[in-house]
Amino acid sequence: MSASPVIQTLAELVRINSINPAFPGGTPEAGVVAFCRAFFTAAGIETREQEVLPGRSNLIAVLPGRQPGRRLVFEAHMDTVGVSGMTIPPFQPELRGGRLFGRGACDTKGGLAAMMHALASLKRSGTTPPCEIWVAAAVDEEFSYRGVLKLCEGLEAAAAVVAEPTLMRLVTASKGCLRWRIVCRGVAAHSSKPETGVNAICNMARVILTLQDDIQRMAGRSHPLVGKPTLSPGVITGGTQVNIVPDYCCVELDRRLIPGEEVDDVMAHYAAVIGRLDVAARMEPPMLTDVPLETPAHSPIARTASEVLEEMGLDGSACGVPFGSDASKLSRAGIPSVVVGPGSIDQAHGDTEYVECEQVEQALEFYRSLMLRFE
Repeated sequence: MSASPVIQTLAELVRINSINPAFPGGTPEAGVVAFCRAFFTAAGIETREQEVLPGRSNLIAVLPGRQPGRRLVFEAHMDTVGVSGMTIPPFQPELRGGRLFGRGACDTKGGLAAMMHALASLKRSGTTPPCEIWVAAAVDEEFSYRGVLKLCEGLEAAAAVVAEPTLMRLVTASKGCLRWRIVCRGVAAHSSKPETGVNAICNMARVILTLQDDIQRMAGRSHPLVGKPTLSPGVITGGTQVNIVPDYCCVELDRRLIPGEEVDDVMAHYAAVIGRLDVAARMEPPMLTDVPLETPAHSPIARTASEVLEEMGLDGSACGVPFGSDASKLSRAGIPSVVVGPGSIDQAHGDTEYVECEQVEQALEFYRSLMLRFE
């Protein structure tokens, strides 16, 4: 494959199956850890492993800076989603038309490769950055983000940059996520006499319609960068057979939070909404929560990132995205964070996932410049 060193590294990362173990065909990220550790060792850069789960560790590469007490973290996740339905070989990277195809190329091995080469270039040139630089390759972003939560334990840093596909735009805000179940109970009966039972599915239909009406009434609540909160029923189950009035129905919901919303407040709101209905409905505790991200545009990391992008001839204005990332967890841990990376979210998780090689090269230049500029 005729390609630059960073694209060659990206191709090697794509060859490694790192599907999150929570998904079919998944395996621990140990293969990516071994590859990255060998890369940094060859570059003369110190690495350390941080165990998150048995057989699953974050890898942290460290380059000392002029200010030992001040740290800048660059973070990208190693795991990917599954490969079911892909129309290209997922682990056979193909360079075609200026794009690198394969699972993880966009989300987020392109960003990881660029961060690796940015750090290695500083070491190779003998340049000491203003801050201590960490490049952290994290596990489990695609399922329950336990990698970044472990990374945040006791972490002190002036700022963080997270690689997700943003088309090399500066993201300072993103939506959070709340997923939970609502269960309706009824009374089973013969379907020829439905009036003698209580239909849990019909009651759940009332619940869902009420929640949809409620989210529409929130149309006036909007964030300037990420827009409105959303609610989506994603999975519904109920009943045992067609000739029995169902006594059970369960729905799983996905609610996207905008900056300023808190999980507990949103859950309390829905408990009140459902409580006003004359149905036997119960809300279960959240299955997953992820806080929104909102980093002020005037913060040092956002301002410096914007300046670097503009000097590169790219758009340096701050924007928001509807998807989540590890940045929100770093931010909640008190570390001002932004998201910048190669690729488009439209290609992430896709059946022909790819990343524009030009953007990977731009990401390398951006990360390296930011390492040198942030003080």
